[in-house]
Amino acid sequence: MTTEPRAFEGINVLDFTQGIAGPHATMLLAQHGANVLKIEPPEGDWGRTLGATYDDQCAHSIAFNRGKRSLAMDMKNPDAQAAARRIAEKADVIVEAFRPGVMAKFGLSYDQVKAFNPDVIYLSVTGFGQSGPYSNRPVTDAVIQAYSGLMTVNKDKDGLPQRLNMIPIDVITGLYGFQSLSTALMRKFRYGTGCYIDNNLMQCAAAFQSAKMMEFYLEKGPSQPLYVPVGTMETTDGFINITAMREAHYSTLCDVMGKPEWKDDPRFSDRNKRLENEHILMPMIREVFATRSTAEWAKDMTEAGLMNAPVQTYGDMMGHEHTKAIDAIAYLEHDKTGMVPMPHIPGQPRIDGEGPLTHSPSIGEHSDEILAEWGYSEAEIAAMKSGGAVRYPGLAAAAE
Repeated sequence: MTTEPRAFEGINVLDFTQGIAGPHATMLLAQHGANVLKIEPPEGDWGRTLGATYDDQCAHSIAFNRGKRSLAMDMKNPDAQAAARRIAEKADVIVEAFRPGVMAKFGLSYDQVKAFNPDVIYLSVTGFGQSGPYSNRPVTDAVIQAYSGLMTVNKDKDGLPQRLNMIPIDVITGLYGFQSLSTALMRKFRYGTGCYIDNNLMQCAAAFQSAKMMEFYLEKGPSQPLYVPVGTMETTDGFINITAMREAHYSTLCDVMGKPEWKDDPRFSDRNKRLENEHILMPMIREVFATRSTAEWAKDMTEAGLMNAPVQTYGDMMGHEHTKAIDAIAYLEHDKTGMVPMPHIPGQPRIDGEGPLTHSPSIGEHSDEILAEWGYSEAEIAAMKSGGAVRYPGLAAAAE
């Protein structure tokens, strides 16, 4: 394992988040050395149930909770609230993802925490923010994809807006959360000040799409393509993406397709004409690509210096010679799933084996350990368990 010090070693993070956005932000803090204590309900973070499950884990919970320790408590219990407050008194960072007002019920809103921990950095993850008519609405990634306009740039052949079949807004919100926490920590180190951060999915989706929103505004409606031709072409056995950004690219593409006469066709002879006549040119190109295999097109286009990529599955990508050559993905054993792929995260030390930073905790796995670190005796921990403040599946199984 690398011996280089990590940027956030010694930073205490109290993480109340569930799902993807908040856990992603705090996972990145953990990967950079922070001590991230994940406070989750007795039944566990609902992000553990996304897709196929493996006991109390799923692919998403493994990916976004690496490097953390889990303390499972019933936050409606006064003893659990008291324990959370004890940790909050010395937390550098607190991250929560409840609807507005919920943390106040636990005595742990930003204003309440600031009263006893004045330089705390406090980040809230919500769908629509802390105020406004939609502030209390429940959301999913798909809801924000629809609300933010993202679906309108991802239409099927019949013009039906489509959601991206993953969770891009949640993941992006986690990245924005991490960058805002990182800069807030830098301010804290330099000036000794904390802050409050409203990190909501709606605002992050808008920031992510800022250029497209500007285009829509300036062009008074849906924007024109960036250039033509570009797109996914169906071949005899699959699909390939092509990009002909510049004049030379278009000219070369015409030669590769065996259509040199299209170079001087007055409908397509420069960028603006191709944009104007996209509805004519693109069907013509698609008709040509439908005559040969993906591999044949990829070979000829690559040899001609044209940008292209066959449309791959995740399995294709993981097994590709380039992916393997640069060691882009580590493969590690996980106790609940067996071997799992873990792509290296840019800017972080490369994964070079199993360890605390690659481990995603089970529900309440570190409850006793964390409480002991924060001054609770064995008798006090036992009382919290018997009183229901600390609960998790492993505890119930041990009691049987």
